[in-house]
Amino acid sequence: MYDKLLQPLDLGFTTLKNRVLMGSMHTMLEEFPGGNKLAAEFYAERARGQVGLIVTGGIAPNNEGVVGTGGATMMTQADADHHRVITEAVHKEDGKICLQILHTGRYAYCKELVAPSPIKAPINMFTPRELSSEEVTQTIADYVNCAKMSQLAGYDGVEVMGSEGYLINQFIVKRTNHRTDEWGGSYENRIKFPIKIVEGIREALGPNFIIIYRLSMLDLVEDGSTWEEVMQLAKAIEKAGATIINTGIGWHEARVPTIGSVVPRGGFAWVTKRLMGAVNIPLIATNRINTPEIAEQVLQEGCADMISMARPFLADSQFVVKAMENRADEINTCIACNQACLDHTFTMQRCSCIVNPRACYETELNYLPAKTKKRIAVIGGGPAGMAAAAISSERGHEVHLYEAQDKLGGQFNMAKIIPGKEDYTETIRYYSTMMKKYGVQVFLNTKASAATLNEIEYDEVIIATGVNPRKLNFEGVDHPQVLSYRDVLWDKKPVGKRVAIVGAGGIGFDVAEYLAHDPSQAVDTSAYMKEWGVDMQYQQAGATAVAIDSPSPRKIYLLKRSIGKHGKDLGKTTGWIHRASLKKKEVEMLSQCEYLSMTDQGFKIKVGEEIHTLDVDNVVICAGQESLDELSEGLHLDQSNIHVIGGALDAKGLDAKRAIKQAALLSAEL
Repeated sequence: MYDKLLQPLDLGFTTLKNRVLMGSMHTMLEEFPGGNKLAAEFYAERARGQVGLIVTGGIAPNNEGVVGTGGATMMTQADADHHRVITEAVHKEDGKICLQILHTGRYAYCKELVAPSPIKAPINMFTPRELSSEEVTQTIADYVNCAKMSQLAGYDGVEVMGSEGYLINQFIVKRTNHRTDEWGGSYENRIKFPIKIVEGIREALGPNFIIIYRLSMLDLVEDGSTWEEVMQLAKAIEKAGATIINTGIGWHEARVPTIGSVVPRGGFAWVTKRLMGAVNIPLIATNRINTPEIAEQVLQEGCADMISMARPFLADSQFVVKAMENRADEINTCIACNQACLDHTFTMQRCSCIVNPRACYETELNYLPAKTKKRIAVIGGGPAGMAAAAISSERGHEVHLYEAQDKLGGQFNMAKIIPGKEDYTETIRYYSTMMKKYGVQVFLNTKASAATLNEIEYDEVIIATGVNPRKLNFEGVDHPQVLSYRDVLWDKKPVGKRVAIVGAGGIGFDVAEYLAHDPSQAVDTSAYMKEWGVDMQYQQAGATAVAIDSPSPRKIYLLKRSIGKHGKDLGKTTGWIHRASLKKKEVEMLSQCEYLSMTDQGFKIKVGEEIHTLDVDNVVICAGQESLDELSEGLHLDQSNIHVIGGALDAKGLDAKRAIKQAALLSAEL
């Protein structure tokens, strides 16, 4: 079924078992004491899952290049020795692994940062110091030394990070390189830095050491590289000795989403395809490739020679082996939410995965066979309940799941219809498949009662009944045109052309996205690139273009009581996307609102000291949730055998990450 994806790749001196690369991720495991032992098991589990080649998170070649104070480096024999536990664990599983060499340049979050020119990044509070010519030469030597230490550590190769706006990228483009010496000025001078790095590594480490070069094929910033320059650099990097070229998409400061859930699957494979045939070494496509079907399609269409996936291997370490065995329906698919991976990384927390809490906790969280088989009732078929049922049954328990609605999925059934969140349906599919595989008895349209549960005599009862929308108290709150978010997203009640949304948290933003999009207009790759200002013809440097907004079919007001920006508690790496998207739809955002009344004449609110009547057809309440737990008090079980998880335990934030993790931790222990 996946002929090209699972086909070996001959690099001349080594053969990769398949064409899947596990791309680099900052897991934070290498950043704290003892973390390399955790990283060793993390990578080893993916190697057991038959990944062709693994790339580590970024490791700095010197102290100036670290992501932040205390960041990981590879500079000395001691550093190499520290990493041997990782490489030995991967090689024991017959895997191959490369260390990514990452110098952050002006993106470093510390006061000692350096760059080609002293130009502050818009996403950093610190201004870099300009490297002297001698320091540039020394930095190149540091890259080569880092590669040498990597080889001593047992790594099969390195990936030289030349994209995403980090130091090498900063040398390459006029935007950040204003130098007048031999490292600046003409394009030939600006690309000497990456070329000499690759040449130096190849010369020092010989012909059989893998060198992946991460090439910025789309800068997505003004004064970025032209396509002709991208091709010129690719050919020069091949000549310098690179084994493989990986695709880099967008600088971190670019205002174009490149990996968020709003990006169409495989949405950037077209740019890798442009380079196919221009060089004679393998090219890797990346970004939003999260299923074997999409990966196979990218390869079959001639877009690349290999596929890089990072977050999908957080979601499921056995992605490749399941594809090999035609068990794709058992793959726990990455939904690109970033909530437990990148959002954690950017707040200096250990990385994990919302749909797979075991990710980066492989030594601590395992689903071992149960010592004693129990009869377990799970009440509620949302994400928490489905996870609890699937894991408990996998461990050998007899599990009965009761769901009051006619389908499984709970709140994810509403999330999956939000534009850009369609992948949430994959989580429902995954848990449904696993429950069927392990024999969970599912009772739909069945509201479990304490009497029924007591009669069957369960050993354990897990209550995952979720939440109800919180009601507000203002005059006219019972007006027929006042709806809850559940009325809109679940019951599909009609909504007029002018709408006020009360509440600017995650659900308020979701409802605004849902109502602001025209369902008749499909968002394919071409439409997406136009909407976010990406020139697929590459007529401008950086491939930037004027964004073409698609208007909302409705006039929408997004209201909140508090001061400050809307969506302040949205994900650190995705909140800006949601705000930008609604801005494109001309959603009007009002703060410090007091809700006075709803009548046939409109919605009366007080903003600051002024009273306004919004001429709206509907008001949609998205002002939080209340826990729904009607069973705990009526059960005859000992309280230690009754477990309340997810929204039923704590409705604050409606946090699927917390809910699924609670389910996993509980089910691993029962």
